Amino acid sequence: MMNRDCRMQIELFSPAQKYQLLVYHADSIFHDKEYRNAACKYSMALQQKKVLSKTSKVRTSTGGAASNIQAQSLPSEIEVKYKIAECYTILKLDKDAIAVLDGIPSRQRTPKINMMLANLYRKAGQERSAVTSYKEVLRQCPLALDAIIGLLSLSVKGAEVASMTVDVIQSIPNLDWLSVWIKAYAFIHAGDNQRAINTICSLEKKSLLRDNVDLLVSLADVYFRAGDTKNAILKFEQAQMLDPYLIKGMDVYGYLMAREGHLEDVEVLGGRLFNISDQHAEPWVISGCHSFYSKRYSRALYLGAKAIQLNSNSVQALLLKGAALRNMGRVQEAIIHFREAMRLAPCRLDCYEGLIDCYLASNGIREAMGMANNIYKTLGANAQTLTILATVCLEDPVTQEKAKTLLDKALAQRPDYTKAVVKKAELLSREQKYEEGIALLRNALANQSDCVLHRMLGDFLVAVNDYQEAMDQYSIALSLDPNDQKSLEGMQKMEKEESPTDATVELDGDDMEGSGEDGDLEGSDSEAAQWADQEQWFGMQ
Repeated sequence: MMNRDCRMQIELFSPAQKYQLLVYHADSIFHDKEYRNAACKYSMALQQKKVLSKTSKVRTSTGGAASNIQAQSLPSEIEVKYKIAECYTILKLDKDAIAVLDGIPSRQRTPKINMMLANLYRKAGQERSAVTSYKEVLRQCPLALDAIIGLLSLSVKGAEVASMTVDVIQSIPNLDWLSVWIKAYAFIHAGDNQRAINTICSLEKKSLLRDNVDLLVSLADVYFRAGDTKNAILKFEQAQMLDPYLIKGMDVYGYLMAREGHLEDVEVLGGRLFNISDQHAEPWVISGCHSFYSKRYSRALYLGAKAIQLNSNSVQALLLKGAALRNMGRVQEAIIHFREAMRLAPCRLDCYEGLIDCYLASNGIREAMGMANNIYKTLGANAQTLTILATVCLEDPVTQEKAKTLLDKALAQRPDYTKAVVKKAELLSREQKYEEGIALLRNALANQSDCVLHRMLGDFLVAVNDYQEAMDQYSIALSLDPNDQKSLEGMQKMEKEESPTDATVELDGDDMEGSGEDGDLEGSDSEAAQWADQEQWFGMQ
């Protein structure tokens, strides 16, 4: 009865008012995040607009000036189609969104419509159409930086992109930095990390862009890609101090902090970002990294999946989930995630490293070698690509000498590159060249302090019977990463090798200490049980 009354009331409205009411209704439903329902209501509004257009033609022919004024104040049909496409995008119905936007004539497409189309085309792998749409955005808005980055990410030359902004740079004062900015991002998307770093640093010195948060995050990210963890963390911290509500890039920062063993700081960072917004992938990735480096892989897997649900283009979320799957023995599923990460970020070496680790874990040395050679040829012979290729060569006894040559080349380019130092030390350990390994590790630690390097130095010192300094190195390693199990095992192994006489003399003291250790272990068990309960809860979601 009520519905019939409503329909009778709606008939009292003019066609224009019906259209406007349907759009307002759809807007309110969209605001309530009922996107499928909203798309339906927007479509109903478009049907009503067709009725309105027919009646408007009749009224125009009879001289209805007032109706023309009213029609001009109505919501735009193009804007309604954009909202439908937005609903489909949120619902991950990308093909439907493209179909709606494609239905808008090219001349009527606004910059935001072309931008949405470009992003959808790129996601669908239609690169040529994406380039055309990004160029159309730049034609209408020459300062659209997202469109510039979109073109550069699709391998459009920096010079060509810069040529599309020349007129506006010359006509507006204080825009001389833009051409340098385009050059910097062209280097980033070409994988030329060192030139990208140099160019961004030159931009950072300019007064207009000094302390620019976006630029600092980009610089931190490039340092990370170049394998310079120390400077990457430094720049992320600088950006975070300037903008306490910063979310962009914090997933990479959290990952680096977790990898360095600063798990308490990672936990604090994740909690702070959740308080800012839980609708971004970054806080979920950060919490996932905390779980992963705490060896709670099932929880890390859940958090990675949640992050992907919020942002399917989050490379860090894909890497987190891939790593968790690999460590849980689900290698084939992990490979799918690393491949998707590679597709989204073809210049990020950690995507390739994850895939190579999966191949090696499943004894696919041939596939790993093919991938490593491909990276080497595509991105050139730098310290990182040389080390990746050497890592695979170390898995095959036939290519051990080649691995040594590659690592020497990598260390000649960057003597402080930690991954190359670690792999060279592993090779020297196999060959039992302990003195040479000690010299290598001491040299690497002269300008940096790294948990793995200190632990490896401890292992080498044990091999040459220098137990006191080995104990010191294990202690330093544990101070840098209290969760480093291998350093703890190294110390415990040394303690077990004490003489039986010493152990007997200190029997009472040992008993007392053992009592305390048992208490600690009981606490650890209860904590593990607590986390296990949480993991079960996560698994139920």
